[in-house]
Amino acid sequence: MSKKHSLVRPNPWHGVELYTSDKKDEVTAYIEIVPTDRVKYELDKDSGFMKVDRPQKFSNIIPCLYGLLPKTYSSKKSAAYAISKTGREDLYGDEDPIDICVLTDEPITHGDILVDCKIIGGFRMLDHGEVDDKIIAVLKDDSTFGDMNDVADCPEKILNKVKHYFLTYKEIPFEGYKPKVEITHLYNKQEALEIIECGIQDYNEEVAPNLQ
Repeated sequence: MSKKHSLVRPNPWHGVELYTSDKKDEVTAYIEIVPTDRVKYELDKDSGFMKVDRPQKFSNIIPCLYGLLPKTYSSKKSAAYAISKTGREDLYGDEDPIDICVLTDEPITHGDILVDCKIIGGFRMLDHGEVDDKIIAVLKDDSTFGDMNDVADCPEKILNKVKHYFLTYKEIPFEGYKPKVEITHLYNKQEALEIIECGIQDYNEEVAPNLQ
């Protein structure tokens, strides 16, 4: 039987399946920016097209592929999970898809693509009280990172590069602006999978019912 094809490109947030197999650590990620970008692009959530968020004014270079997990959303359940782990009561979801950082040594030179990857962990980032988790994954079958199964397998210096980018990329040095961003935890694969599940539940409860 021939597979039906759509003439209309789906919105990557809503129209792409998250899981690539029955393994919960294997997912499809939508990539928005790559290390060669000097402009921060992001998905326009309404239209599904890429847009310019802002030019990078200083030497901020993301050290990995960066994008979002389809059909996820950070809201009430995501915030409740972060509260349970931090003991802080003043947290709330950032109302965006869950972010993902994909490690690879392959020269992928542009975003607006889908990649198959394997979850290995993540870190809990709080941005002015908003829960803004960064899931960490490796490109599937990557020659350098592909055999890693948990953040414990990843060199600390690589993880520090990723964390440093997110702690500093919004700073405006000569104007003295430093955003209130903090990383409270680096967590393993199991916790990352639990956070993704919270994001799926938030999406199914708060986003999916409003789709036409």
